[in-house]
Amino acid sequence: MNTKKLIMTALSLIVMVSMLAGCGGGAKSSSSGKVYIPVISKGFQHQFWQAVKQGAEQAAKELNVEITFEGPESEAMVDKQVEMFQTALDKKPAAICLAAVDSKAFQPLLEKAKAAKIPVVGFDSGVDSDIPVTTASTDNIAAAALAADKMVELIGGKGEVAVIAHDQTSRTGIDRVAGFVDQIKNKYPDVTVVDVQYGGGDQLKSTDLAKAIIQAHPNLKGFFGANEGSIIGVLNAVKELKMEGKIVVIGYDSGQQQMDAIRAGTEAGAITQNPVGIGYKCVEAALKASKGETLPKTIDTGFYWYDKNNIDDAKIQAVLYK
Repeated sequence: MNTKKLIMTALSLIVMVSMLAGCGGGAKSSSSGKVYIPVISKGFQHQFWQAVKQGAEQAAKELNVEITFEGPESEAMVDKQVEMFQTALDKKPAAICLAAVDSKAFQPLLEKAKAAKIPVVGFDSGVDSDIPVTTASTDNIAAAALAADKMVELIGGKGEVAVIAHDQTSRTGIDRVAGFVDQIKNKYPDVTVVDVQYGGGDQLKSTDLAKAIIQAHPNLKGFFGANEGSIIGVLNAVKELKMEGKIVVIGYDSGQQQMDAIRAGTEAGAITQNPVGIGYKCVEAALKASKGETLPKTIDTGFYWYDKNNIDDAKIQAVLYK
């Protein structure tokens, strides 16, 4: 081989090594040249997730990153969400945002993400793992405890109450039930939580569960629904059994049906999160994590109590969604 060919071969090898080196570490780019961050939510069936999506898209536009936003058809579809996360991992993104349906099911994939040096940012539901670099979410224990305080006040300080929640596996489901039930148990000895049921966030299933609880406990004074689907189920049950005005109903999140019920007086009030803020903060945090920036373990996105007295306040309207 002559000298010229040797030089050309050496240069080719240098270029190849440089290209391979560029593939490892740092923020990965999509075909558009932008940093790519997949956002995997718990579902699409509630307006809450559409509001989270809106916030994530707003962050993507302002921060000049590319996102995809997807979730399973139902918040009970753990396997489908795990598959989505694996597909996202295979694309070698800069970071991944995850709201886990089942907080324990993702541990093997989180280990994979860690090994690949792809940071994971939790949002809404945290994950029972130290691997996520941060979680952008509501303090669900404190928020549900406030719902319990309001419930006790509205039922006159004593009586039977019940809970319909979305699941026993996500961090939000666990924390909202614990926040409400523990606050009652520890602070209000004259109030009893007679039942807690889980409707998977499905309003039809939640309706059936709520009707069964009301029929089993004729002296029931109050009902807490721990997410949008749960509380719509409670409202349906109260209406179908003609118990409007006889049972104090307190909800979580918003949505048109729930806001209408609060204005009409069939629902006493609800806790609202800041879903647009949750979506924005998770993408913002994921971008920072992809650059190696240090983040706090949690990013508290806040919550508010709203009822017919303050539902139209500008501060509340800013965090409600239809």
